Amino acid sequence: MGQNAFGQPVRRKEDSRFLTGKGRYAEDVSPDGQVHAFMLRAQHAHATILRIDTAAALTMPGVVSILTGADLKADGLGPLPANGTLIKLPGVTPAAQEINRKPRPLLAQDVVRFSGEAVAMVLAETLEQARDAAEAIEVDYDTLPAIVDTRSAYGADVPQVWHDAPKNVCFDWSAGNKEAADAAFAKAHRVVQLEAANNRIVVGAMENRNAIGSFDPATGRYTLTTGTQMPHGVRDQLAEFVFGVPVKQLRVLVPDVGGSFGIKNAVYPEQALVLWAAKRLGKTVRWMGDRSDSFLSDCHARDNVSLGELALDADGNILALRVTTTSNIGAYLSAKGMLSPTANTPAYAGVYRTPTIHIRVVGVYTHTAPTEVYRGAGRPEALHLLERLVEKAGHESGLGPLALRRRNLLTPAELPYPTALGLVYDSGDFAMTLDGALKKADADGFPARRARSEAQGKRRGLGLAHYCERVGGGWSEKAWLDLDSNARATVRIGTMSNGQGHETVYAQMVAERLGISIDDVTVIQGDTDLIESGHGTGGSASLPIGGAALDSASTDLITQVAALAADELEVAAADVVFEDGAFSVAGTDIKAPLAKVAARLGGKVITGNGLFEPRTPTFPNGCHIAEVELDPETGVVTVEAYNMVHDFGRVLNPLLLEGQLHGGVIQGLGQAMLEHVVYDPDSGQLLSGSLMDYCLPRADDVPNLHLDTVETPSPFNPIGVKGCGEAGAAGAPPALMNAIMDALAPLGVTHLDMPATPLRVWEAIQQARG
Repeated sequence: MGQNAFGQPVRRKEDSRFLTGKGRYAEDVSPDGQVHAFMLRAQHAHATILRIDTAAALTMPGVVSILTGADLKADGLGPLPANGTLIKLPGVTPAAQEINRKPRPLLAQDVVRFSGEAVAMVLAETLEQARDAAEAIEVDYDTLPAIVDTRSAYGADVPQVWHDAPKNVCFDWSAGNKEAADAAFAKAHRVVQLEAANNRIVVGAMENRNAIGSFDPATGRYTLTTGTQMPHGVRDQLAEFVFGVPVKQLRVLVPDVGGSFGIKNAVYPEQALVLWAAKRLGKTVRWMGDRSDSFLSDCHARDNVSLGELALDADGNILALRVTTTSNIGAYLSAKGMLSPTANTPAYAGVYRTPTIHIRVVGVYTHTAPTEVYRGAGRPEALHLLERLVEKAGHESGLGPLALRRRNLLTPAELPYPTALGLVYDSGDFAMTLDGALKKADADGFPARRARSEAQGKRRGLGLAHYCERVGGGWSEKAWLDLDSNARATVRIGTMSNGQGHETVYAQMVAERLGISIDDVTVIQGDTDLIESGHGTGGSASLPIGGAALDSASTDLITQVAALAADELEVAAADVVFEDGAFSVAGTDIKAPLAKVAARLGGKVITGNGLFEPRTPTFPNGCHIAEVELDPETGVVTVEAYNMVHDFGRVLNPLLLEGQLHGGVIQGLGQAMLEHVVYDPDSGQLLSGSLMDYCLPRADDVPNLHLDTVETPSPFNPIGVKGCGEAGAAGAPPALMNAIMDALAPLGVTHLDMPATPLRVWEAIQQARG
């Protein structure tokens, strides 16, 4: 097996430059003569703008210009698009596809609808000058009532975000077979209910959002340098909806990106504003958001409240699942604001034999920052409710959570299995991952560990979460593989790394296929001029879709180079085979190394083209088991152990895979136990607006995380992979909350919403004690 082959733990190529300070982020792009932008943000959650007076600010040192919504109107710029579509799952009717779209203006015009919405852009020679000038701008507001609470937003007698969106409804969507589900519930022996909130969180990427814009009057071309996961999507939406120009007139450049997790998918006002200002001023315009900008104006994530109902027969078999969700989309509908609460609801099928499912989701406007996709994009939300509900059903039925799960687990003999929400599971052994996780967690030894904790006045809990999710499908990806006369390869691909290690895994794939060193492979992403098209990175699909496209490009390249090898070997191309980095004549030991054949290019480059259009998604799955200990007197919970077993199909790089799982679990732990966006219910002000007020997980919050993998290759992916990027964030919240509830159950606590902070845990214990 070669050192770059599938299954080899190759260290990340990109780490060398990151660890030596040679990464190049947007912050490192600083052209001469640039102008700095600062956004003046609204102090109110809901208010009419009566007057914006910039006269005094314009006289301050270094100020070049101040732009407002009135200038936007004068120049005819469009708003950010709200052009997403609701996915068509089984049972979705045309009426359910209707959306009350409210696009987001680049700068607030007439009305502000959330605290932190930008009302003016100050442009100055230095950032400090722009910030000082912003403080001198006088804005008169007429404040209006605000609604920020998800549970309360759906109603006619609460503040309305939009006068023409009755009851604050953006969309009312449903999927599945309502009649069949209702019939199953009517005959059920037992119905188990659970209402659970999926708390709003900020993403908190290490690198804040940014945008650098320039305009060339000679060519009429805009150039945007920005951190994003989807360069071509940002280009296309800005060109079509904001500027109304052909896409060829806009170039997007993406340097290194310091984290995104979905939140930098969306097009943001600042990305358009710097381009607009650059054209007006004839100068490069630079905006670097700070942490305060991030808390106030980044799209937030999650934020829904769901009622789940599970129907069981007398033997504990699942008959049906019903879910009704209120999803908070914020003040404006973001580009993918509808995706999380709707498109990934098929995750409610989980790993279980559920004959019928019905889902209803009402998306509501509130006076809060818009919500967007975030690691898992709806799958963690669905799996949290499902696994908490199954856990509760296990207790209420008397079978116990583990026995009820085993009774309803799908078996390999039942695959392929059509789920009630339109997916067809093609591979997996769910019982094997469950058994593997239980063994790895030493579940048999848990009673003894619980007894030791109780002897010390503590409570101990064990919780598991079992999941299956779809990855990929719904879009295609292209890849180009260039080979030069020095036998060096260059990958050009439309995915966009923001920390996943694409430079390593793509180079690893090419190095294995061509038999060259990984150091002789360069990966180019994030330039819409050099890369013809691309979907971008999202949904754990870079390897299942992008990698499959690259595999196809490698095959095409080898086929083309074989023609050169035939000339070198003086045989027909049909007689040439390629293996271990060399071409040979079939049935002989006559060989020509790739380097010798490539030299025949004579300074030219030959390009392999690859395209992958998946016919079906892949289905990674796994089981997480968390073990916690809590102190009833303080409410403090510590995670004592965390074990997981996953099936990701073929594993390309176990080192990077483990890193993906660790990061995802830590983010899931943050949501389950620490993180929570809080708005003041009266004023709509953001109370958790800094890292002093919002708790992200730290190293001492996280135990050693242990991962095992089993491989059932995806039969419909040419390289057999299934995708891993979102698995940790999907499994961690329900596993941790089930463990915490297991520890609290002897104290009489029956429900707790995330995050399980010490205060919340302590208060729940006190309420249970009466």
